[in-house]
Amino acid sequence: MLGSDKHHICLKGTNINDLYSSYHKRACELVMIEAYYQENIKVSAIVTSLGRSKQTIYNVINYLKEGHSAYDYYNRYKINKKRCGRNKTSLTQAEKDFIQTHLVQNWSLEAIKGTYPDRVSCSMRTLYRLADRGILKKEDLPWKGKRKPNDHSEKRGKQALRRDLRERADSYPNFKTEFGHLEGDTIVGEKHKSAVITLVERCTKAIITLKTNGRKASDIEASINQWLSQVSSHLFKSITFDCGKEFSNWKSISNAHDIDIFFTDPGCPGQRGLNEHSNGLLRRNGLPKQIDFTNISQNYLSATADKRNRLPRKSLNYQTPYQVFLSYMKNLT
Repeated sequence: MLGSDKHHICLKGTNINDLYSSYHKRACELVMIEAYYQENIKVSAIVTSLGRSKQTIYNVINYLKEGHSAYDYYNRYKINKKRCGRNKTSLTQAEKDFIQTHLVQNWSLEAIKGTYPDRVSCSMRTLYRLADRGILKKEDLPWKGKRKPNDHSEKRGKQALRRDLRERADSYPNFKTEFGHLEGDTIVGEKHKSAVITLVERCTKAIITLKTNGRKASDIEASINQWLSQVSSHLFKSITFDCGKEFSNWKSISNAHDIDIFFTDPGCPGQRGLNEHSNGLLRRNGLPKQIDFTNISQNYLSATADKRNRLPRKSLNYQTPYQVFLSYMKNLT
């Protein structure tokens, strides 16, 4: 033990990590080095006590020899520390204008960077960080988190007799990579009094919207029959719906157009995940819940789907659903 009239400093057994947090560690060590220096303790002994390199100890002692204090050294350290690290990413005004122009057209930040990698200087993840910082104005980013709690139970009507996904797997072993399979559902309008039929082709992600006169099974059947009668025979091989009662006339649709119809398990919207995601896109870009679909024309519904079908998708290698759909059509002819 070495000390003076006012201080007793222990060189052995000193453990700064156990006594102080990392934030205060350097300040405490500087005070101890200053005390050791005033007691003329050898540098090798200070190194042993604090577990710091000789060069670090010498840097502090040389600064103290110039007439400064440990407090001055720490203040200089904090000022220098603020200069460390990379500068925050910034975009040029031309880049901001280019990105904002596409955001107004409902492009995602992911699609902008993927489609035009040379027009944006930062990475895709940085773009989203800039949006969080308010540098890019994007108020209607996709939702986050779960839409329903874990204890949610399905209480809607269910199909008594239906063809399930196990039958689909047996009938179409190449379902995931084969063109011509649709996922379908309805989205409802204000006060649940009107509806729109939505379909999406799995391989191309092309969205189809159909007007219906009501939410009854007969209304849904009439609209789907009218649309299928206008497309090439056997262009589409199957449709997968949920278990809603509005699709209870599925057998007559299947027989009339020679198309297989399957149903997901009750309360499992993830089994038609692409269709659910497409419905969310339509909700945010023209078909919100607050409007009544009764007086909306088929032309408006088609234009809403057309807008989404002309936007590049990352999952399509930044091609649009229309481009991929046409490429499949060319291969079929």
